[in-house]
Amino acid sequence: MAQQSAHPNIANGPVRTPAVRGIEKPVSRVALGFEAFESLADAAPILDGFLARGGTVLDTAHIYGEGRTEAILGQWMAERGVRSEVVVIGKGAHSPYTYPEVISAQLDESLARLQTDHVDVYLMHRDNPAVPVGEFVDAMDAQVSAGRIRGPFGGSNWTRERMDEAIAYARASGKRLPGVLSNNFSLAEMVDPVWPGCVSARSPLWGRWLSETGIVNLAWSSQARGFFTDRAGRDRLEDAELVRCWYSEANFARRERALALADRLGRSPIHIALAYCLNQAFSVLPLIGPRSVAELEDSLSATDIVLTPQEIAWLDEGAGQGL
Repeated sequence: MAQQSAHPNIANGPVRTPAVRGIEKPVSRVALGFEAFESLADAAPILDGFLARGGTVLDTAHIYGEGRTEAILGQWMAERGVRSEVVVIGKGAHSPYTYPEVISAQLDESLARLQTDHVDVYLMHRDNPAVPVGEFVDAMDAQVSAGRIRGPFGGSNWTRERMDEAIAYARASGKRLPGVLSNNFSLAEMVDPVWPGCVSARSPLWGRWLSETGIVNLAWSSQARGFFTDRAGRDRLEDAELVRCWYSEANFARRERALALADRLGRSPIHIALAYCLNQAFSVLPLIGPRSVAELEDSLSATDIVLTPQEIAWLDEGAGQGL
């Protein structure tokens, strides 16, 4: 078991970094979810700390904060002069605007806010099964051709079936293939969608699909939104969303196993939850959402934990005789 360092660097270490096809910049082992900040003063210490620890991947979306968070991120990149160093994930076409013709206009707005001429990764934030999937692929391919998406594109909260259809259409029509996914994945299984239209990639079928395709899942709510902290418990019912989305007997059993392994390793259950994502056999790049520098440092301290396949299986299903 690797030792925790006082200042973990997530650009290298014992846990492998997922290879994101089409990205030539260094890709850190976790991404910073950039959604909840009100001002540059709030965000800058966390962004600076993330960059100082080797973090390069920043996740945002057209809908977050009605554009405020994209503008904050753009201001930070411009003031620090780091646009060429970071991997910016953008998202657009969120419900109810899940139409191909929306993609170009929303990307215009996002790029203006971000003070850049391109994003490195772009995701359709939701799917609209009523629209032929080829129309979405054509719209995204056009943005790649225009140089406004420099790396892979894909879907957030898309099903395997629709991703397969999109890949098949792209192959048949000579378009760029979708190359990235962003669905929920965590040690705790999402019982009820956090938001309407959310899709989880937490199943053996998803694991096989990700392994076979080589697609990286940019996993949102990778730490189950606080389920592995003191905010959760069988007698803790204050957080209605936590109760609705994560409370189940199977998840409480996983939480108890995470507590046991954390106690054995001298870590905390939230560290074990993040390590579960980082140590999968398929490619998962967890998104974390710290609201303070202390929370950032605490999350990043989990990136040196190496779990065996047996430990992964035990955390998930209690397989075997325990550890």
